Amino acid sequence: MAGKDKFAWLMKSEPSEVSVQYTYNRPKHTIGWFGVRNYQARNFMRDDCRIADPVLFYHSSCPEPGIVGLAEVASSAYPDPTQFDVKSQYYDPKSTKENPRWVQVDVKVNKIIDRVSLDDLRAIPACADMLVLRKGNRLSITPVTEKQYKAIVNFVKKKNEN
Repeated sequence: MAGKDKFAWLMKSEPSEVSVQYTYNRPKHTIGWFGVRNYQARNFMRDDCRIADPVLFYHSSCPEPGIVGLAEVASSAYPDPTQFDVKSQYYDPKSTKENPRWVQVDVKVNKIIDRVSLDDLRAIPACADMLVLRKGNRLSITPVTEKQYKAIVNFVKKKNEN
């Protein structure tokens, strides 16, 4: 889908590693989206992410996964420094500073929202074909269409009105 249909991104993070609250509390509400070690997700960041692209900040691998923040891409792709750090769990001995394998973008959290769960997403007709809902999808970064993004933002607005 990356390309003409992509409007936004869904980016997953384990809250024990990088939470929406931690990111929001950082200077400029921004963090480098480090540690991505999947080539397709890397390619999305390297080739398709643009500054100001909307981001759905998603907590995964936790008791209640779901979208917990509205964010945006805040930088172009640049080498992920964790690939060079021998003490990091994301160290890659085959990556060099001259030829880095892995990139990251900065993500800025604009708003923390009440969790939009997987069940909520399944109940939103426009989101039925979101990649995050597909069985077996484990990508940490997936494209989101404009229709899907707007449906989620409208769901959040309605949820807050009640």
